[in-house]
Amino acid sequence: MGEMSVGERPPSPARLSHTSDKHPKSTLTELNLLRRHRELCDVVLNVGNRKIFAHRVILSACSPYFRAMFTGELAESRQTEVTIRDIDEVAMDLLIDFCYTSHIVVEESNVQTLLPAACLLQLTEIQDICCEFLKRQLDPSNCLGIRAFADTHSCRELLRIADKFTQHNFQEVMESEEFLLLPVSQLVDIISSDELNVRSEEQVFNAVMSWVKYNVSERRQHLPQVLQHVRLPLLSPKFLVGTVGSDLLVRSDESCRDLVDEAKNYLLLPQERPLMQGPRTRPRKPTRRGEVLFAVGGWCSGDAIASVEKFDPQTMEWKMVAPMSKRRCGVGVAVLNDLLYAVGGHDGQSYLNSIERYDPQTDQWSCDVAPTTSCRTSVGVAVLDNMLYAVGGQDGVQCLNHVERYDPKENKWSKVAPMTTRRLGVAVAVLGGYLYAIGGSDGQAPLNTVERYDPRHNKWAPVSPMSTRRKHLGCAVFNNLIYAVGGRDDCMELSSAERYNPHTNTWSPIVAMTSRRSGVGLAVVNGQLYAVGGFDGTAYLKTIEVYDTEQNQWRLCGAMNYRRLGGGVGVMRAPQTENRIW
Repeated sequence: MGEMSVGERPPSPARLSHTSDKHPKSTLTELNLLRRHRELCDVVLNVGNRKIFAHRVILSACSPYFRAMFTGELAESRQTEVTIRDIDEVAMDLLIDFCYTSHIVVEESNVQTLLPAACLLQLTEIQDICCEFLKRQLDPSNCLGIRAFADTHSCRELLRIADKFTQHNFQEVMESEEFLLLPVSQLVDIISSDELNVRSEEQVFNAVMSWVKYNVSERRQHLPQVLQHVRLPLLSPKFLVGTVGSDLLVRSDESCRDLVDEAKNYLLLPQERPLMQGPRTRPRKPTRRGEVLFAVGGWCSGDAIASVEKFDPQTMEWKMVAPMSKRRCGVGVAVLNDLLYAVGGHDGQSYLNSIERYDPQTDQWSCDVAPTTSCRTSVGVAVLDNMLYAVGGQDGVQCLNHVERYDPKENKWSKVAPMTTRRLGVAVAVLGGYLYAIGGSDGQAPLNTVERYDPRHNKWAPVSPMSTRRKHLGCAVFNNLIYAVGGRDDCMELSSAERYNPHTNTWSPIVAMTSRRSGVGLAVVNGQLYAVGGFDGTAYLKTIEVYDTEQNQWRLCGAMNYRRLGGGVGVMRAPQTENRIW
């Protein structure tokens, strides 16, 4: 250093405080190295067939269970080898690893052993992470199992959320194998809830009878106990007399006949109803399902647009949210891990391979997603097995048949088997573990052909074609059927609609929409099917319509802020609000 004169020297500080950010991490790293090299270890844990070397002080600092073991009067406090029973050895290894590294990976293959092990060691942070993981895994096919698992391990918050999920998704849950295997006490817990989300009480009766008839010899004795939680007075007279009253199991039990008589009296004597009120006459009040519909990009007034808006079926309102960074028409949209992805499209000048991802919690779009290997507009996008698939489309030179999938953990795209047919304006759907590519155009003419991809064998195979050729159609999975609506054939925009049953491999027509719609978005929100925007041959549309399954008709229900042709649609759970359940 150059010399300074006394007058130039800065005044020395009286004190300099410093807290190191590196110190905790480097200390843990060094401690872990000591453990790996079995240096200064003062305890060996015998778990199953494994010997796990460790330091008592580290284990005691991280786990109240170990602190009690090593600092109290227990015999283990003086032993250099300690045997721990009733805990999975792999789970214990992962938890000890966490104590030394502050890092753990919870996944489907280990969560059921990690959670009980974390409960035993009183590692509350890991318990919470396991519960959070299971929350995200909740599905109508597994929510009852997760609910029982949460109950066994006293995870109250997970139990509450699994309970709510079961109630809100009861129409799908009652179709599952898990539902038919429920013990009677849990069945009663579920069907007695005021918040059971059903269209009518008939569904509850049908669910109960399915459960009883699954093992009729053992379960018929429980029918009176279970039937008293079905709100028979709320049934239609026709269903009560024709279906409930004539059922042989109901007729052969005196208590059940009394419940039917009570319901008949309620329906026959409206003037007496104020005196007959009770738990069975109380209408169910399902709390809001909390799903919202997003409409993303599209073509409006002669140009591609970046605008995005969301529709809340509770309020029937469309509200603008943050726009994308790029204008995108012919964009593919899908939801993966509670984030909304917008894939490719055309910005009015060029074909895009870029992707953006929207987080509803922050109302922000992020561009840190790897691009697809080729530019694509009029691309089909869907999620299968936690992977995002981009199917077909066009790149400005040709119509595409290639398919790639995105792994969000790796932030990478990889190619899978191409379709047998080139398809732009293709609709894609996921059902029964398969990815379906429906209609579109091969660059020459609209298609009615359909093929499906099996990820287990990396192969595409044809299934039955639609009755109508459709490109730029909308499709969605609704009640385990694939619905295909609108689009354009050789000469005009279409209002017709049809649906595919995978069990019979057949398409059958349903009633046409109220408007012709090409470039239409189709989505299921809170158990209802919505058709969004499109082009009717004359005008770009901002209207939406909803399909009523009971009446077999479409009805208009409001309009977006923007007209949209070739915009994408995605459905997400609403961001955290006081009305949200999870």
